[in-house]
Amino acid sequence: MKNGVYSLLKARFLLNEDAVKNWRFIVFIIFLGILMIANTQRFEQKVFKIVELTNKSKELRSEFVDRRSELMKLKMESAVSEKMIEKEIFPSTVPPVKIKVKEVKEKRFFQKLWQ
Repeated sequence: MKNGVYSLLKARFLLNEDAVKNWRFIVFIIFLGILMIANTQRFEQKVFKIVELTNKSKELRSEFVDRRSELMKLKMESAVSEKMIEKEIFPSTVPPVKIKVKEVKEKRFFQKLWQ
């Protein structure tokens, strides 16, 4: 047992005849570790991007609601009439009247002929 631990601490398994297999396995493990770290990094970057876009979406949505309510206030008749009073344009006191236009029918050739 003492000889096994001592040889492990001196890393003799990397120097003896079968060391090529051990080195290949160690390089493979290191490669998998680096791949796992890179994959985790990309995942975290995507999560941060999703959070950023979600916050921006919420911000734009609230801005849209604010602008829409502001537009509704500006479109009200009272707001429009106040702005027109400043320019000395007053609302009409006479209600609008519908104008009807009658079409003049042209007489056909035979109708003109028989008259």
